[in-house]
Amino acid sequence: MSAPKASQALSRFTVLDLTRVRAGPTAVRQLADWGANVIKVEAPTDLPDDEQLGGARHGPDFQNLHRNKRAMTLNLKDPAGRDVFHRLVEKADVVIENYRPDVKERLGIDYETLRKINPRLVYASISGFGQDGPYAKRPGFDQIAQGMGGLMSITGAPDHGPMRVGIPVADLTSGLFCAMGVLTALLERDVSGEGQWVQTSLLQSQIFMLDFQSARWLMQGEVPKQAGNNHPTMIPTGVFKTSDGYINIAATGQVIWERLAHAIDRSDLLQKPEYASPKTRSVHRDALNAEIEKVTQTRTIAEWIEVLNKAGVPCGPIYTIDKMFDDPQVKHLDLVRDVPDTGDRKVRLVAQPFTLSRTPSSFAARPPEVGEHTDELMHEFGFSDSEIASLKSKKII
Repeated sequence: MSAPKASQALSRFTVLDLTRVRAGPTAVRQLADWGANVIKVEAPTDLPDDEQLGGARHGPDFQNLHRNKRAMTLNLKDPAGRDVFHRLVEKADVVIENYRPDVKERLGIDYETLRKINPRLVYASISGFGQDGPYAKRPGFDQIAQGMGGLMSITGAPDHGPMRVGIPVADLTSGLFCAMGVLTALLERDVSGEGQWVQTSLLQSQIFMLDFQSARWLMQGEVPKQAGNNHPTMIPTGVFKTSDGYINIAATGQVIWERLAHAIDRSDLLQKPEYASPKTRSVHRDALNAEIEKVTQTRTIAEWIEVLNKAGVPCGPIYTIDKMFDDPQVKHLDLVRDVPDTGDRKVRLVAQPFTLSRTPSSFAARPPEVGEHTDELMHEFGFSDSEIASLKSKKII
């Protein structure tokens, strides 16, 4: 039985998935959604429901992370299970894991061990803080990385204390960077013929995502602070009250600021020296925002969206999640797809955020049950019926 392919883009690659929780599965999902032959390797005994993300294997979090994969069970703590895994590695292109460094070495699934079996193997590791260094053995968690990576110090309103972001941004970005690293290593392998070790961590990814905020410190010695809904450097950009809610307005740069002033019939603001330049607008930001909000409160969100878009001023409503999915442009982008073959369960998830014209991504397979494809996969990797039966009797698979 051939595995359903989510895409032809990465269909020539086989990926062994040893990941758990979120960052690792996010990396593997990128490859699975683009057609890689992903094999999720799990312990023979599944985690209790209260240890699964989302509360259960059939919960929204697990289902979102593990579509387009097949699954097998394997006891890596047993030497016989390790031997089985090494046979899988012989034919694999990629292994992705998020074990602590000491754990994978103890299990005999570390990079140095596996590269001797398959020199072409691309091995990818995600950790909390890195594979070595003073924090290497610390357990990693998204919110810890948000705090240590500086993000919480610049998120939220001034003088209200640190604030976490509403998504696990360190987990998600480390997963995406890991997938990017894997693809980069696979491209390089086409030239050199050799695999290599891809490493990233929640802390590295979070620091990288600071982007211009970290550059402000590194280049100018300026420590960014919390700015609430205001953009820290492009003013006026922020949230403004309307007659029926709130709207985002982004008047970035002098030209768009002038467009905004004309669009809200406050051209007089352009004549005031305190609002004449980006630097002076930064100093007098609160007063300027108050002047703008006096006007925005006189019309509805919809009215301002029409007026400002016509004037060439970036703006937009502030949606709750349900209203966001009901937006006509979001519907047009076709981001929401139904996962096939889920029986009487309705599984609807967000698809990949980029498209390819010839080899599109799809939801080809629902997230697998524990060990659902063990026999099928063992046969594909050359194990005989008698070997499979023996491994089952010993509770290796």
